[in-house]
Amino acid sequence: MSAAGSLLAVVPAAAVLLLTVVTRPRGAAGVAPLRLAVVRAALLSGAYAVLVVEVLGASHALTQPAFVAAWLLFLLACAVAAVVRRWRDATAAQQPAATPRPVPVGAVVAGGAGPELPAPSTDAGPAGRGHRPVGPAHGGLLTRALDIWRTAGRGERLLAGTVGGLVLVELLVALLAEPNNFDSQTYHLPKVERWVAQGDLDFWPTAIHRQVTIPPGAEYLLLHLRLLTGGDRLHNLVQWAAGVLCLLVAARITAQLGGGRRAQLLTAFVLATTPMVVLQATSTQTDLVCAAWVACAATLVVDGLRRRTGWGTLLGLGAATGLTAVTKTSGLIAVGPLLVLWGLAQLRLALAGRAPAAGGSTARPVAGAARVICGSVLVLLVAAVVVGPFLARVTAEFGHPLGPPRLRESIPMERHDPPSILVNALRIGHTAFDTPLAPLRDLGGKAIIGGADAIGVDPQDRAITFGRELFPEPAWYPDEDRVAFPIVGALALIGTVVALARPRRIDSGQIGPLRAYAVVVLATVLLHTSMIKWQPWGNRLLLYALVLAVPLAGLWLDALLRHRAGRTIGTSGRRRSVATLTVVVVLVTSALAGVLALSYGFPRRLVGSGSVFTTSDWDTRFLRRPQWADEFRWAAGAVRDSGARRIGLVEQNDNWEYPWWLLLRQPDGRPPELVSLQSVLPERPPADPTSVDAIVCTGAKPACAKLVPAGWRLEFRGYVGYALPPGR
Repeated sequence: MSAAGSLLAVVPAAAVLLLTVVTRPRGAAGVAPLRLAVVRAALLSGAYAVLVVEVLGASHALTQPAFVAAWLLFLLACAVAAVVRRWRDATAAQQPAATPRPVPVGAVVAGGAGPELPAPSTDAGPAGRGHRPVGPAHGGLLTRALDIWRTAGRGERLLAGTVGGLVLVELLVALLAEPNNFDSQTYHLPKVERWVAQGDLDFWPTAIHRQVTIPPGAEYLLLHLRLLTGGDRLHNLVQWAAGVLCLLVAARITAQLGGGRRAQLLTAFVLATTPMVVLQATSTQTDLVCAAWVACAATLVVDGLRRRTGWGTLLGLGAATGLTAVTKTSGLIAVGPLLVLWGLAQLRLALAGRAPAAGGSTARPVAGAARVICGSVLVLLVAAVVVGPFLARVTAEFGHPLGPPRLRESIPMERHDPPSILVNALRIGHTAFDTPLAPLRDLGGKAIIGGADAIGVDPQDRAITFGRELFPEPAWYPDEDRVAFPIVGALALIGTVVALARPRRIDSGQIGPLRAYAVVVLATVLLHTSMIKWQPWGNRLLLYALVLAVPLAGLWLDALLRHRAGRTIGTSGRRRSVATLTVVVVLVTSALAGVLALSYGFPRRLVGSGSVFTTSDWDTRFLRRPQWADEFRWAAGAVRDSGARRIGLVEQNDNWEYPWWLLLRQPDGRPPELVSLQSVLPERPPADPTSVDAIVCTGAKPACAKLVPAGWRLEFRGYVGYALPPGR
């Protein structure tokens, strides 16, 4: 990555920071206004990034100059908006404060301003629970942060320090490690290189259908970094930033549901120490990106439970929905129930009675209901603008917005009878809660298999099982694709049950919102287990649901500590209760799991074999398959030495393609001319083998030999091979 590329990569980050200033709510009222501004800035910049790719792709202009111009214009617009916002805030501060007009309890201000709050809140959360509010009078952001730190207890500082330390070390790993995720080698990163090579988003002949059928939202973000920097050095930062956003938004949802500073820190701590989150935060996978957009939708929905949603928030909900859909379709399993909850809450507010409207008049319930309907339509329209172009291309290519039959039948459940759904849910739960205790895993697996047989369901049925995989499969090892989350999963489950059955134990003033949110979490999990087949790496597919549920875990833990705080045994020893000690043990164990995942997790680790400090860049890319590193270099070297310009690809559905894009890149940095000699797209015929100067192969030698023209020389080493015509 060049120095110019490093500077260009700063432009999007600067734009997001300026947007945070521009979109921060006015006034002191509201829950965690700074985090709300971050959510708004992320959604606005994310939607802009997607639309830039779509517009420039349609114009056949996916080039570095076009992307640089797009981001510089966006940065300029954000800077102007920030200056205007600061000027307006300064002007408003000089005006005498107007006496607020009393608003009846439960009334909703027209335009989405919401009911008057009993006390100002802080970005650290509600001021209750014994914490002093930190308002604008305390100065700037740094002053407020220092004030919060001074008023925090020892335990709160320890929680915050652990979260901050993990995030910073993850950033270090993300910067040091080369992209080495398995799926990224197969289709995430090859599709980015293909877009750069052809300058547009048109589909292409390929043997790997996931390169064109899987939603590309996360890869759109990678494309920006690829064109701005000229390489993949910063690709891991997309998931890292998504992980940070998940932490901020989960903590805000906790505050919205009544949690104080400690509850928010507990939520962030539990989520930050989850091994799956730790490992994915340094990866080029897409699950954290999807989870971040789902969390953004959730926090905007919770805002709408007690006050009418303004037009700006409606646009945000639409952007969150569209970004989720264009990133990972499974995320809509959570966004759907969230939008239903939002619509019901808005209708309740509209139909509850007469509400004060602008100008002193009253808004009729019918008009309020019509406003909710119009708002719902606006959300769907904005979402369609974001995801519509991709769905249109998929529909035109395959005749269905969800892609070809092989995609629609491989991951989604093909049976929906109650026994099959029950077996699928039990298997997913078994994999998600896996531990290093092999006897426990074996006992649980045998019980599920026996129970499935008893109710007439084959536990290995292909209609409820992905591919040719067999249940059970160990998932405790800290691997980014499959690591289990028994601790946070158990905490989230308990928090959800308590919020449903005993919400008063968490917060007696938030009974309705707590139950409503818990219902959404439960519905999301039930829908996921009834729509997604079991697979060994299914834990990462649950990440969006986990992020959604963690706030309930943080609230329950805080309530448990709060209720036990005054209960002591004896007057001299003041021994902690068993419940408090259990919470401490759980948190320590969770921290240990997170630290171990960061230190020894696979395929990026701090210490041991394969450490990011001791492993070369090229070998880091091949930590999943070390034996392939030299094989790819050997084949690519022979092809380069032959002087070949147009190179044919022979590969199977799960083979690595990305190394060819790196090794065969032209001396001036331009992508190589790679064409596929196979195609699973009916309307995209493959290239003729006789039209290329050389052929590179991965996978099975017989499959490659079938496509090599007569008289060509075919060489193969293990997984990789190449073929050259006579005379080369």
